[in-house]
Amino acid sequence: MTKDEYIEMLRQDSERSPYFYKSCWSRVLNPFLIDREIWRFQKLLRKCEYLYSKKGGFVLKIRKYYFSWKFKKLSIKLGFTIPCGCFGAGLKILHRGTIVVNANAKIGKNCTLNAGVNIGTKAGEEGQCPQLGNNIFIGPGAKLFGKIYIADGCAIGANAVVTKSFLEPNMIIAGVPAKVIGKVKRDLS
Repeated sequence: MTKDEYIEMLRQDSERSPYFYKSCWSRVLNPFLIDREIWRFQKLLRKCEYLYSKKGGFVLKIRKYYFSWKFKKLSIKLGFTIPCGCFGAGLKILHRGTIVVNANAKIGKNCTLNAGVNIGTKAGEEGQCPQLGNNIFIGPGAKLFGKIYIADGCAIGANAVVTKSFLEPNMIIAGVPAKVIGKVKRDLS
C-alpha cells in the first residue's frame, strides 16, 4: 500500500463514518453524542495496514510495534476483533460491541457493520472464509461461516446465519438458515 492509497482509504472511510466530524462546528455543537473511539479505531486499522505493507529498518519496526499496541488496546476496549487487510475502503462500523472477523475473510468496499457480527470459518474447515462483495450491509448479530460468497449490494438481516453463497446482487438475506427474502430497493453505499 502506498501513502496515497492509505490517504485515499482514510478519506473514503471518513466519508461514510458517522463518527467523523465533517466540520469543527459539529464538534462544538455535538461533543458527547458521537463516539470518536470507533473513528480512532478505523484510523489505527488503516495505519497498521499501511505500516505492515512497508519494508524498512529499525525505526519502522518501532512504529509498527507502537501502532499495533495502540490498535490492540483500543480493539479490546471496543470489543472488536478485526484484523488488518480484510476490509476494502469505505468501512462503516455503526456501534460498539462484539465484532469478530477471521483474518482470511475478504470484504469489498463500502461494508457496513453492526454489533454482534461474526465472519469466520465452519468448524473443521480452517482458512475457508467468506468473501463479500462491495456495498454490503450486515445487520446486528449476523453470522457468516464457511467458504461462501455474497454478491455486491446485498443486505444481511439481523441475527441471520449465512452458511451458503448468494450470487445474485442486491438481495435481502435473512433467517436461520439464511435465505433470500426480497430485493434491495436502494443503493447501500
